[in-house]
Amino acid sequence: MPSFVLKTNLARSAIPKDFLTETSQLISKILGKPETYVCVCVEPDLLMTYSGTDEPCCIIDLMSIGKLGLEENKSHTAAICEHVKKHLGIPGDRLYVDFHDAARQDVGRDGNTFA
Repeated sequence: MPSFVLKTNLARSAIPKDFLTETSQLISKILGKPETYVCVCVEPDLLMTYSGTDEPCCIIDLMSIGKLGLEENKSHTAAICEHVKKHLGIPGDRLYVDFHDAARQDVGRDGNTFA
């Protein structure tokens, strides 16, 4: 049920081959959710600016049923920023993470919802 969508102006060729699998493992770990439910999507090659420049940047949407909140999101942001800096070279001051704590009835999978 967790989904991680990263939109970036980096070229597809700049995204390491293992970035998606390592990101899936990270999201599973920080949210305490089985990796079998984690979906990771990267949208490269976008026209983007951040702080008025087109230097590498990204926006991230993280959706989960639970495991998000005031204190949790602080540690999630730290882990995600470190991961993105390490693998993509985008510093934490060139990205936003948008958290969505979804209700069980608002997330569907395999013909049903999680409610």
